[in-house]
Amino acid sequence: MANHLTPEEVAKETGIDRDEVIRICVEEGVPIYQGKIDKTLFQATLEAVGTAASASRS
Repeated sequence: MANHLTPEEVAKETGIDRDEVIRICVEEGVPIYQGKIDKTLFQATLEAVGTAASASRS
């Protein structure tokens, strides 16, 4: 299984819109290198952002 995916592939795997995937990468500093995103890093970032968002709501 490939670890570096295009924004479209990441969007498909995570159920997030492609534009949202790119926005998260830009805002959170996840690199997009030669049009590919590290899936593991992106998923870890999503978890961290989700944890921070739920902690701020408490």
